Amino acid sequence: MSLTDPVSDALINLKNHENASKKECTFKPASKLIGEILKILLKKGFIGKYELIDDGRDGMFKVQLMGKINQCKTIKPRYAVKKNEYEKYEKRFLPSKDIGTIIVSTSQGVMTHAEAKKKEIGGRLVAFIY
Repeated sequence: MSLTDPVSDALINLKNHENASKKECTFKPASKLIGEILKILLKKGFIGKYELIDDGRDGMFKVQLMGKINQCKTIKPRYAVKKNEYEKYEKRFLPSKDIGTIIVSTSQGVMTHAEAKKKEIGGRLVAFIY
């Protein structure tokens, strides 16, 4: 593991376990940002339940997989996006309209691009999934 980008490592780990048809996947270190991303994936139905396991060090996440992830990657560099620019990035990162989700870190927390569009706030692009 590289540990230079824990978010990227976590998403790659999810994708690899999903491709291998595994039922669950664990990864560390655990962070608040990864927790927020998992919360969004759970809400959107990409993963089943997940839990934070405190191992006395970095902590780790245990995630139940549903077999619904086709692609998930972090967006590098983390582009700053204005409230009216989401369309451009949807075209770049998602396969088609209304398929997939871009995860955005905003001043009001981590949310999907659709929520950020509705609340009319910009932020930084973190990852995409479909």
